[in-house]
Amino acid sequence: MRIFYERVSTERQSLARQDELLKKLNIERVYADKATGKHMDRPQLKAMLEFAREGDTIVVESFSRLSRSTKDLLHLIDSMH
Repeated sequence: MRIFYERVSTERQSLARQDELLKKLNIERVYADKATGKHMDRPQLKAMLEFAREGDTIVVESFSRLSRSTKDLLHLIDSMH
């Protein structure tokens, strides 16, 4: 399954740019957060990680949508194994 995760930092910001990319891809499920990337405690990120199974592909517009730090990104990737 192809899963798309999108995030903006505040409620006022728009997901439109990421939605444009989403329209071009064969995505079956979408998770979206409007929350800072500073913390990994985001409801839709957690839901996506609980849903995703081995063999699924997680697509993001950029790694910065998952995490603002390399350390957190590596921890997130490691938790998927």
